[in-house]
Amino acid sequence: MRAVMRTQAMRALGFTLVEAMVVLAVMAIMLAIGVPRMSDWLAAAKANAAGGFYAEGFTLARAQALANNSASRLVLSPNAASGQYDWQVDVCFPTPDAPCSDATGNWSTTTAAVKAAQDAGAGVKSIARNADALPPRSRVLVTPGPDGDTAVYFTPLGWVDTRSASRMMRIDLTAPANAGSNDFRATSVVLTLAGVAAKCEPNAADNDSRRCPE
Repeated sequence: MRAVMRTQAMRALGFTLVEAMVVLAVMAIMLAIGVPRMSDWLAAAKANAAGGFYAEGFTLARAQALANNSASRLVLSPNAASGQYDWQVDVCFPTPDAPCSDATGNWSTTTAAVKAAQDAGAGVKSIARNADALPPRSRVLVTPGPDGDTAVYFTPLGWVDTRSASRMMRIDLTAPANAGSNDFRATSVVLTLAGVAAKCEPNAADNDSRRCPE
């Protein structure tokens, strides 16, 4: 009788070994299901944030042109770590005798500042951002365009310079067919001729305000 009472008391105080094993098994199943799903969710969140990364580049390039009454440009370059594109915003102060050109070397760099001929200030350096933290190409494909253009130029008024042969007007971000997650929806960053950048969804319904312009 005392043995039965002792067993009942022990059961009242905690789990039996069998019950503990059942709980551990349930937890293992939940982790097996939840951890991959959480990994996919985090990857999708990073992919969605990539649109903001490139929208910032467009916006900053226009802002630099307006703030400095200068020409500016946004240039993409491949990132070795993620396989995506870094971006850099350069500034130039053209004159009739020295238009903005790589050949004349009058564009700013991240280490060398430029300034207007009449300006006594310290000048303006380029601003660069790297894409190390973006998801790799196995998760999101970044496609600048049209025609693969990877640079866009702005006038001192903040408008896209239509005289330039390179005129990147949008960046599309899509999920590869084998990405393994449906959480990331195709996103684009489009640029108007007025130099204003906006994020949109190319696959949204025709009557959806989020749909990209044709």
